[in-house]
Amino acid sequence: MIVNRRFNVSAVIWALLLLWAPPSAAGDVSFVQWLKDLRQEAVSLGISEATLDSALSDVKPLPKVIELDRKQPEFTLSFRQYMDRVVPAARVEKGRQKLEENRALLEKIGREYGVQPRFIVAFWGIETDFGRITGGFPLVQALVTLAFDGRRSAYFRKELINALKIINQGHVTVADMVGSWAGAMGQCQFMPSSFLSFAVDYDGDGRKDIWNTKADVFASAANYLSRSGWKGDQTWGREVRLPAGFDPKLVGLEVNKPMGDWQKLGVLRADGGELPPRDLAASLVTAEKDPGGAAFLVYNNYRAILKWNQSTFFAVAVGSLADRIGGS
Repeated sequence: MIVNRRFNVSAVIWALLLLWAPPSAAGDVSFVQWLKDLRQEAVSLGISEATLDSALSDVKPLPKVIELDRKQPEFTLSFRQYMDRVVPAARVEKGRQKLEENRALLEKIGREYGVQPRFIVAFWGIETDFGRITGGFPLVQALVTLAFDGRRSAYFRKELINALKIINQGHVTVADMVGSWAGAMGQCQFMPSSFLSFAVDYDGDGRKDIWNTKADVFASAANYLSRSGWKGDQTWGREVRLPAGFDPKLVGLEVNKPMGDWQKLGVLRADGGELPPRDLAASLVTAEKDPGGAAFLVYNNYRAILKWNQSTFFAVAVGSLADRIGGS
């Protein structure tokens, strides 16, 4: 008899998830008991039985989510390889087109939240390729899987409860709440906690729809940045050239100096020109440990980008894409 190995492996994983509870979960309980406890907690937090029935009645752990969580690829791209992949010429061109297509809306939102439209478009482009790739996992099931699993159960249990609150508030149905296997959702890839803190019903239809309504997507992203300390009259930073023998102790966000001080230390624009004379405090960061690698003077808005994603590569990519979309 021919055996479908792939099917059997998935079935075994699912069976183990149903029967096994990790040490960090709530004691030695089955998935059924765990789910019952979760429902009780959700009810105590004001989530309706109707919402819980729609979200949890047929829910079960997804073996694929555990597989992806356990086998996340190691980050091996160099900075330049990352930039080539994330900020290719095609994405720059598409970003310029999207900026023009949505200019009136983006400029209106930009004025209200103090965030330049090119940055809103850059986040949108890097997170989901301008809404094209938002993830196809049923979010409640993905979060149930990760919350029941022991590796980061406390964190994902909170995000699961937040997701149930979002459904309970009527912003999205269970079927339409889709996203990444790790719980990020919509065209701006908010975790449920970020949704509850920053999502905006910009079109006033009673729903904060970051899945399909561009007005809500753009305003939610702008609101996140604005409340993270964004300065609408500043950019993010610029690539610079360091002099030979530059003191490595001056590299890092903990060092903040006026632009003129960096100029006196021999820091120049990447093209060798002088730094702009603007009275602006800046820090020096490097993309990689190699002292001869790319270096950047960064401003307040760079720090705001890091509140979205704590990655130097990501922050520089967002800033660089925004610059190129804006024509710099």
